[in-house]
Amino acid sequence: MKYIRTRLSKPWWAVCLALLGLGPVVAPGLSTEPGTSTNAFVEPTQPGDPGGVRVGINRQGSLETQDHLTLRVTTDLGSVRVVPLEPGASRVVRYTVRVETDAKSPLAEQLLARYTLTAKVTPSGVDINAALPAQALRASAKGAQFWVQLDVAVPSSYSVDVNTAIGDIETQDIGGTATLITEGGNIRTGRIGMDLQREASPGRATARLETEGGHIQTSDVAGDLSAVTAGGHITTGKINGDASLHSGGGHIRAEQIAGHADLRTDGGNITVGRAGGLVTVRTGGGQIDFGEVRGSVSAQTGGGGIRVMYVSGPLEVESSAGSICLTRVAGTVKAATAGGTITAWINPDAPSAGGTVRLAGASQLTSGNGDIVVFLPRNLAADIDATVESGGENRIAADSELHLKMDTANRGAGPIHAIGTLNGGGAPLKLRTTAGTIRLQFLDSQVALREMLIREQKERLNERGIQVALKSLDDSMAALAQAEGAQQEKSDWLDDLVDRVEIAILGGVREDAEEFRKHLVLLPEPVYPDIARRAGVQGIVRLQVRATKDGRVEVVKVIEGSPTLADAAIAAVQHWRVNPAWVVAKKAEVLSTVTFKFRLP
Repeated sequence: MKYIRTRLSKPWWAVCLALLGLGPVVAPGLSTEPGTSTNAFVEPTQPGDPGGVRVGINRQGSLETQDHLTLRVTTDLGSVRVVPLEPGASRVVRYTVRVETDAKSPLAEQLLARYTLTAKVTPSGVDINAALPAQALRASAKGAQFWVQLDVAVPSSYSVDVNTAIGDIETQDIGGTATLITEGGNIRTGRIGMDLQREASPGRATARLETEGGHIQTSDVAGDLSAVTAGGHITTGKINGDASLHSGGGHIRAEQIAGHADLRTDGGNITVGRAGGLVTVRTGGGQIDFGEVRGSVSAQTGGGGIRVMYVSGPLEVESSAGSICLTRVAGTVKAATAGGTITAWINPDAPSAGGTVRLAGASQLTSGNGDIVVFLPRNLAADIDATVESGGENRIAADSELHLKMDTANRGAGPIHAIGTLNGGGAPLKLRTTAGTIRLQFLDSQVALREMLIREQKERLNERGIQVALKSLDDSMAALAQAEGAQQEKSDWLDDLVDRVEIAILGGVREDAEEFRKHLVLLPEPVYPDIARRAGVQGIVRLQVRATKDGRVEVVKVIEGSPTLADAAIAAVQHWRVNPAWVVAKKAEVLSTVTFKFRLP
């Protein structure tokens, strides 16, 4: 099942071609500039297929220009590639367009002759425009297809502005700014704004990348970056300014962001290596991973876990069900999860004069049903307030040197409360869980566990192509490392604890939607309901599903979608099958989400 989003602002024939699934098409015919050459060719449609042929045409030309100007390319359909001129070349813009069709002669030659391509010099640089003739629509209705590739070489200092309806956009290093927009293809770039490096700063828009469904990948950006995709992944290098990265459901990965960051996805994972300012993160259900943040963090996920290596400023994180692990928090912290475990090392930066360390303000850790494990420095000045709302087996366990005063009035199922004043008192640290256990220990009691988690987090980031160097993570703690056996014991304890909570609360272990699909061995697509088609009903259906040990996939509930479309999606999922060995290896049934997009042609 294939559905394509279109914009009404496009010509009617471009919309129709997109709905017919023609793929990249462009109109490169005649040039209004002198110096354009043309050659035609005929080649097999596929290697080894003597019965089918493609008729094509190449057009190329060049225009004189100057440095620090802008290339503007507009195509109705087609892929575009922009590269810098070779070193020492004269200041020109060179372009080549390759157009092919499998229409039969003489129709093919007639259609190619009617393609139009205009390339002209303007005060701001060079404009290239391509358009498809209306006759191509009638040909496409009879099964003809079109292919195009537009290659342009520009001075290395040039800015680039490309807009194509359906097609990929690829650029190498760009000296100036970049605006790259496609309605359905992928966007891949090298470095952007390298000639602006000295003057670029947060607040200066250097790159704007937009696609309605493809992936976005870019290297370093000298200033601000705005990247938007309706559903693909976003991967970036070092961003010297602010970053606004939004995806309709794909993963977001950023190596480094110097300014403020606004990262949002409807369901994918979000990974940030380093950030220097305010970071706001939202995902509908994916995992959130941070390396080092030299600012403040606000992070929220609809169901995945959250892992943060180091945050110097205020930290506010929330998960609907996943676990939260914070290996060093230097500022205030507010962490909440409905059912997962919270593990946090609270360690404010020490003053230059030494002595006690203090939280910058009130902090609070809250879990609905999971445990809360907190490690504190011995010289922390704070007021501890810990509560387990449902007592009994769930309790508060603290190092004896913390001298917590326990309220023992409720020994049954009622709430258990403990308070304590550390080193004369300070900002409050409140811990609250509905039905879990609260554990309070000193930092030096579990050094091996903390180092293991930091090493694991670095490996997770490195697997995603993000390098993290954290010089500030308490090198002196290494001297307190415990024996390898103790480290393995604590690692197993934490892993078992998280698994036990997920199974007890959710009835299974959660898995990322993309990873879940990798283990499906049968996944028929839903049939578009006739009643919905006649009524013009379309939209997204999102289901929570459970994979069982015998390979079946069950629908737990409908998260989003109209009833008519949801029924069709449920009917399809009931026929899905998953690899039973994968579920058995998880030691529990697997929970995940699946999404279907119903679009009318």
